[in-house]
Order: sequence, then structure tokens, then C-alpha cells
Amino acid sequence: MPWKPSEPGEVPTLGWVVIDWISEFLAAPDRGDYEPFVLYPEQEDFVLRFYELDPRTGKRRRRRGVISRPRGWGKSPFLGALAIAEALGPVVPDGWDADGQPVGMSWDRVRTPLVQVAAVSESQTKNTWAPLLEMLQGPVLDAYPGLEPLDTFVNLPRGRIEPLTSSARTVKGNKPVFVVLDQTEEWVRSNGGLRLAEVLRINAAKVGGSTIESPNAFIPGEDSVAEHSAAFWDAIVSGRARDDGLFYDHREAPPDTDMADEASLMAGLELVYGDSAASAGGHVDLDVIRATIWDPDIDPQTARADFLNQVTHASDSWISQPEWAGRVDLSKVVADRDVVTLGFDGSRGRGQGKPDATALIACRVSDGHVWELGVWEAADVPATWPDWKPPMAEIEAAVADAFRRLRVVGFFADPALWWDTIARWEATYGSKLRVKATREHPISWNMGSRSQAMPRALEQFHSAVLDGEMTHSGESSLTRHMLNARREPSRSGMQIRKAHKDSPNKIDAAVAATLAWQGRLAAVAAGITGRTARAPSRIR
Repeated sequence: MPWKPSEPGEVPTLGWVVIDWISEFLAAPDRGDYEPFVLYPEQEDFVLRFYELDPRTGKRRRRRGVISRPRGWGKSPFLGALAIAEALGPVVPDGWDADGQPVGMSWDRVRTPLVQVAAVSESQTKNTWAPLLEMLQGPVLDAYPGLEPLDTFVNLPRGRIEPLTSSARTVKGNKPVFVVLDQTEEWVRSNGGLRLAEVLRINAAKVGGSTIESPNAFIPGEDSVAEHSAAFWDAIVSGRARDDGLFYDHREAPPDTDMADEASLMAGLELVYGDSAASAGGHVDLDVIRATIWDPDIDPQTARADFLNQVTHASDSWISQPEWAGRVDLSKVVADRDVVTLGFDGSRGRGQGKPDATALIACRVSDGHVWELGVWEAADVPATWPDWKPPMAEIEAAVADAFRRLRVVGFFADPALWWDTIARWEATYGSKLRVKATREHPISWNMGSRSQAMPRALEQFHSAVLDGEMTHSGESSLTRHMLNARREPSRSGMQIRKAHKDSPNKIDAAVAATLAWQGRLAAVAAGITGRTARAPSRIR
């Protein structure tokens, strides 16, 4: 019988069955006496989404999950419960009941289940492993004869649950139905974390299994598994990914949370800890968290990452995540005939590594609002990189559309590798511009020949972000490029660069936004307010 939704917009999920199974069979950890493990409402929400089914095929939609919350929220016990449910519970789709609702069965009806709890160190695995063993000291022992929890592994009636800290090479070939990847913000290339995550996901894919990560906020630029997963989710959201089998649930305190102001800090903590806060009926005493944050021996950036779960910044970041997020203004609407300036930074692609992106960014003169007109970049599929080239027809159409819909008074573009294209734009649009790069070249803003001007332009844009002089629309590509940018001192002043030469994390949209902002500054200096435009002006 096909699936029948009970309400409009409802999506089939085995989540309700899993939630009921956990509360019926598992013991709450860290209790003096037995209590059933009852999930918080927001944990239930995650389970419902993670176990969604495709209504056409009846198969599970998600092969990967990420639950990102602050320290102490309860990620490890939560994933321990899901690990046990995957080992014993009804998590495998088994058709529909007489009412057209999903039915589940246990993995042992299909194959011998192997469930793994993985980390890059033994101490990390204990985060999930210790509460997992406590959860098994409840009704599940009587309900599943042959279940045997031991210190170093769990014998199932058929199958096994095991902690895992081995190298990727030694686990290659395993076939787990489910894997917990704990604290993936610490899984980096140097400790083998990236390779281990890759192997575990491949192993799970062999049998149609799934994985869930439980990171705290990662530091951009450390190239961690958590950072890679966030980039994958960004690709899904922005339509650049070929697969959407990841469910990503990250919550952080508002970017304007002031850790020195008690009211602001407590409001941020209440938001990010959610149902786990004692004030909401949970287990976390936020007064203790506040006192820890105010401890003078606690680094503020560490506190933001650990307790506010804010993805902040690397030590050499140009603009931090809270700084940039604090300038999002979704209430601003761009209207036809708004007076704007444009910034452009382009790539021609290359055969080694991921090609640079091409970006066209607009800035409204009247209020300094910045948004994407287009960011074109290669998909996160290395095999496609050598042949990738910017889609010239789309880029030309985006430029033409900007001049058709908006009142473009300035257009600054880095001409590197784009000399012919920009010369053509100058011939087509140059006479329409009110502020121009030079008398001879109204659009070509050659960063290579402006050794002094570019550091000044970067500083002016950076100051506009910090001082609240600009806003932006929060688009994912521009945000990602901004947070990818790193400071680089030079003889002429501060420049920006990628994290390293071959980094796939691009910054081209950040450069384009800086050029658009330069155009706005030139327009304002020329007396253009956003409603009227005076005679052409030239900047040097």
C-alpha cells in the first residue's frame, strides 16, 4: 500500500518509531536509579528529519547527519542512543502498514549489524561510549536475550557495537550499518581524521548504512571534517551539490551576543542550549556556564566556540563569522532602478587543484547594502576541476541584466585574465558609468598595478563591516568566501589570501565585494546619493 500523509505537507519518517523505541528500552545515563531515556523535543526533531523516507521509494533519504551543539548539551548520550537503536531497533524501512504509514524492521533481518563509535583518540570515544554502556542497563537487556555489554565492545544477539580509534587503513573493508563520528571539529589531516571519515563513510555506503557527526563549532581554515561537512551543506543549500543526502543541524548564539553583558550572554546561552538548559527543564545550569565564560583564564574565542557554538574565525581571518553575520539584514529589498555599483573578480580555471571562482557583487549606493548577482564556481567534485571553465554566457547575461534592471553608476573589475572581456564591457557600458576606474579604462581596476590602493580598499571594506556602515543579504557563497579570506601582510599593507595556495576554499566573492564597495565610496565622493547622479567622476 502506498504512503498516505495524515496532514498536508507531511513527510514519511521512521523517526516516531525510533523515538518510541528509545524511551521504551533505554535507560537514561548518569542517574542513581533507573529512568527511561526521554529525548528533548529538539532531539526528537533531529530524529524525525534524519529518518525521513522518500515517499516514492520508501527508502531512507539521509545517509549522513550532523548535530552541532555547544559543550554539555548532550550530543554524546544522544548519539549513543541512536547507535543502540541502529543496532537493535526498527530503523530499516519495511514498507507501509494498513493505514499507509511507514513500518521499520531491525538490521538483523537484513544482515549482521556492525555499529561503530569512532573518534581520533581513545578519550574522545569515551564521550559516547560511557553513556552508551549505561543506557544498556535497562529494559533492553531483558527484551533482547544475548545482549552483552562489555567494557570494550557490546555483543548483540546478532552483531556487535564497538568503539573505534584505529587508523583508516585498519578499518578499510568493514561494513558498518551505522557510525558515530564524535567531535569532528578535531578530525584534521594531521591526525588522520579526514582519511578516517572518508573510509568510514565508504564502508557504511557499501551496505546502505549511515553516519552522524557530533561536532562543536569548528575553526575555519583548520580543514577539519566538521568544516568539510559544513561546506557540503552549504553546497546543498546553494544548489551546487549533486547529492542532498546530508541533514545538517547547527545552532549557535546570535552574532551580536555580548559576552561581557550578562543579559545578552544569558539570552545567547538560552538560545543555543535550548531544551537542555535548566530554565527549559533540561540538565545544563547556565549560571555555571556563564561563570566559566567569565573566568579570566578562559580564552574568549574558545568560549564562543565551546559554549556559544559560534563558528568564529582562524587567528589570521580577515573577517570573523560573528562580525559578518552581524551585518545580515534580510529586511532590505532590492528594487529595479536602485542606484548601485558593481564589483567583479574572475577566473579562467586551471588544470591543477580547484579553479578559482568568478563573482559579480552589487552594492547599493544609498545605504551600502551588498548582495550577490552571481558567484560561479566548480562543483566540489575533483574529477571535474581540470575541465571547469566559467560559464561565459551566464556571466555576460548577469552583467547585462544588472545594467538593464539597475542604475549602475560604477563597475570596478579586476582585469587579470579577463582583458578582452572587460575591454568589451568598457565599450558597451563605459559611457553609462558615473564613476570610473581611470580616464582610459572606466571598468578595469587593476589590482596588480594598485599596490597601495588594494590594501586601502580592503581596510575600508573591513572597517565598514566592523562599524556597521554596510549590510548584506546573507547569501551563502559570499559569506563562505568572506570567511575563507586570511590576512597577509605585505610591503604595501594588509592583503587577503586563501588559507594556502592550493586551498579549495575560494575568496573571489570577497574581492568582488571589496571592489563594489570601492565603487560606492567613489560614487558618494562624487555626490551621488542613490537618487541622483551627477557628471562622471574619475578616481585614481
